[in-house]
Amino acid sequence: MSSPEPMSSPEPILEARGLVKKYGQVVALNGADFEIYPGEILAIIGDNGAGKSTLIKALSGALQPDEGEISLGGERINFRSPRDAQRAGIETVYQDLAVAPALDIASNVFLGRETRRRGPLGSLLRLLDKRGMRREARRQFEELGIGVQSIGEAVGNLSGGQRQGVAVARAAAWARRLVIMDEPTAALGVKETGQVIDLIKRVRERGLPVILISHDMPHVFELADRIHIMRLGRRVAVVTPKTHTMPEAVAIMTGATPSELDNVLAKKGSPE
Repeated sequence: MSSPEPMSSPEPILEARGLVKKYGQVVALNGADFEIYPGEILAIIGDNGAGKSTLIKALSGALQPDEGEISLGGERINFRSPRDAQRAGIETVYQDLAVAPALDIASNVFLGRETRRRGPLGSLLRLLDKRGMRREARRQFEELGIGVQSIGEAVGNLSGGQRQGVAVARAAAWARRLVIMDEPTAALGVKETGQVIDLIKRVRERGLPVILISHDMPHVFELADRIHIMRLGRRVAVVTPKTHTMPEAVAIMTGATPSELDNVLAKKGSPE
């Protein structure tokens, strides 16, 4: 099944203009621009220190930029915390996953958003609706094709790929506007990486655009509709897998000189 093309839209789902973030003399964001459109997977790439993490933290409410503006659905927003972003329908899967190993899968999916039982048992005794949460978590896992033996199993007993699946399922369950994924395949084996890649595709197929931060260029070129390239705290280019090769994207990312980029293009066109 071929990947759907990004939907054309007069305005992005999420947009940022001129973001600046300084830490003393260190400029983490230097007039960064950004936009993601409905129905697309947008990859963000850049060397260490390029500003990727700072940009994502600004978009997800984890920090507030010193300058610039962010708009969601055409309306200017000012997230003061990740909770603000979550209320607006933006969910983030961080590199450390933020799962609770001692709790079961369903409890992790509803972590911080637990539902209570109906009637006096919930309103007065504040008992949790564990059966309902497990039923909904199971439905999410089935829709996303995540295989687990028991929805009541402790997350600490799961493999790395399965834990990533729990974090992604939680994001997909609560996101209404978009999902941000920070290095989702880091430290995973080949088989588990393939499972997570399929999972990202299924999230997009459910209608949720995805922001993907990754150092793995083959995965970026397999998944992304557009590739946002950062260097020195700002966006320097937006390319697509159809218009640019991996060496060309890396050359832009690292700031290759025109002559160096010409060498890359020459090598690409030379016979084996």
